[in-house]
Amino acid sequence: MFDAVRNNKKIVQGFLLLITLPFAFWGVDSYVKNMSGGEDLATVAGTPIQQAEFQQALREQQERLRGSLGENFNPAMMETTEARRAVLENLVNQRLLAIDASKMHLAVSDERVRDTIVGIPAFQDNGHFSQPRYEAVLKSQGMVPQAFESSLRRDLALQQVLGAVAEGVMVSRASVEQVYAVQFEERVVSEVQLAAQQFASAVKLPDDAAQKYYETNRKRFELPAQVRAEYIVLSKEAVADQLVVGDADIRKEYDAHPERFRQAEERRASHILIQADKGAGDAVIKSAREKAEAVLKQIKANPADFAKLAKENSQDPGSTEKGGDLGFFPRGAMVKALEDTAFGLSREGEVSDVIQSDFGFHIIKLTGVKAEVLRPFGEVRNEIAAELKRSEAARKFAELVDGFTNTVYEQSDSLKPAAEKYKLAVTTTDWIGRSGKAPAPFDNEKLVSELFSDDAVKNKRNTAAIDVGNSTLVSARVSEFKPATLRPFEEVKAVIEKGLVTDEAVSLAEKDGEAKLALLVKGEAVNLPWSAPRSMQRGDQSLPREAVRAVFRAAGDKLPSYAGARIPGGGYGLFRIEKLTRPLAKEGDPRLGAIKQQYTRVLAEQDFSAYLSMLRKRYDVKVNAAALEVSKDK
Repeated sequence: MFDAVRNNKKIVQGFLLLITLPFAFWGVDSYVKNMSGGEDLATVAGTPIQQAEFQQALREQQERLRGSLGENFNPAMMETTEARRAVLENLVNQRLLAIDASKMHLAVSDERVRDTIVGIPAFQDNGHFSQPRYEAVLKSQGMVPQAFESSLRRDLALQQVLGAVAEGVMVSRASVEQVYAVQFEERVVSEVQLAAQQFASAVKLPDDAAQKYYETNRKRFELPAQVRAEYIVLSKEAVADQLVVGDADIRKEYDAHPERFRQAEERRASHILIQADKGAGDAVIKSAREKAEAVLKQIKANPADFAKLAKENSQDPGSTEKGGDLGFFPRGAMVKALEDTAFGLSREGEVSDVIQSDFGFHIIKLTGVKAEVLRPFGEVRNEIAAELKRSEAARKFAELVDGFTNTVYEQSDSLKPAAEKYKLAVTTTDWIGRSGKAPAPFDNEKLVSELFSDDAVKNKRNTAAIDVGNSTLVSARVSEFKPATLRPFEEVKAVIEKGLVTDEAVSLAEKDGEAKLALLVKGEAVNLPWSAPRSMQRGDQSLPREAVRAVFRAAGDKLPSYAGARIPGGGYGLFRIEKLTRPLAKEGDPRLGAIKQQYTRVLAEQDFSAYLSMLRKRYDVKVNAAALEVSKDK
């Protein structure tokens, strides 16, 4: 799946992340259309959010987390009431924005829809929009251009709503400089670590402490139920592997769409950049332009010195050491001003005038030209074959889904009938637990839940054909089962006692640290082995985050001041702040622009939250908490 909406405004992008809007193929339709399936979880302006819609959103959020966390993803994190409520709140927010956009009758021109589609990389070949590829990609997703463009138009209208909120935020220079001073403040700090191990010898456990802990926390010492399973996978990839594309079909596709296989013209250029952001002051921009003009004079006097002058003057870190060389690039690969200039030069060796981009002032030298060519058939044959396979596999997969689902259900005492019918391999797993990490496809919560159900474990039936994402269906059956068992007390006694001693030692370290901190704050002398002073900033990674926060929360008006914090892993840290300095912002410091953007985003998000609150009052939102709890079992 790819994003259908490309928004260049970073603040609006932040809004999209806040509400996890699914700006993709299905656009507004995906959350406005009436879906069947159980009791409504919420209503917005009288329109329901139903079970099927919620379950789809929940699966999408699981996939997002799985993609971002990788092997650290645990499906159990989405089983909490808080996580499920957050997903439902996102659906409510999406519905509110869609309704408000519709009420405002926001219009999106045909030209803007067309420009957006043309700019989506998934629809491009060699950096240029391809109509055949556009149609092929939509077809593989079961879409037609008319439906996609309609949903895209609605998404763009919704984007206008978000953009209006973002553009209303103003941040003063004084505010930015104040944040700058605080963010880059430095503190000179000495520290003392009170490790928990120092207090372990003082811990005396009651004779029955471990036994009591064992009885109270028996669940912690359970070995969870495990299964070994057989499974089969029906996917677009599996279908594609069974397909053979003939040479005649490949040649026909090549001859019918030569525009797809043209290698666009490429140009090689070198440049010299004198940095000056568009948002910089007039003085900075004037100075940068004058410097660029002076360098251009030197080039005109000695054209052969371009590379030497680039190394001496260019402020582009990526090309300076290469004499400004940018290599070959097609249209669409560089910033527009640079690209237009490079493709506007008529001969190799020609040097441009000084031009301006968002990054500053450039001098461009054309150093090479690769003319547009039609890629030969032999070069693209495999690409065409793969594309035809993907297209046919998507079509055939859609045809096979119902039959596969019925077969594993109707012949539930074995996977062999389905495996033989659809030419699939039966694979055997290692032992799999009910929760925790498992290799794909058993990192899917719904599949694992089915595998541990009574129907699968006791009745020895195939699981249903489970959609695990990416056009992939899996059915499995239990071949071996180990029920959950409690580890004997004697086996875990030593571990329990060690943990209890550690916990108590940590508590003693924290109490001792807090007592010493209280004395230091009062100004009383405490004999401590302070470390040598060192300078720290807020981003310091040599200490735990909570310790850094404590250091920078400590008062700075009277020094020395003191702070303390618990140390992960056991213990307590004491910190003496001996000196602090706050830098003054300098004109042209690029960090000022970054801070302004961050600060603007924070304020915009506050405005956005207020906007959503207003919409909730305007359109009457009702949430069915009881139905949300019931949905856990679905």
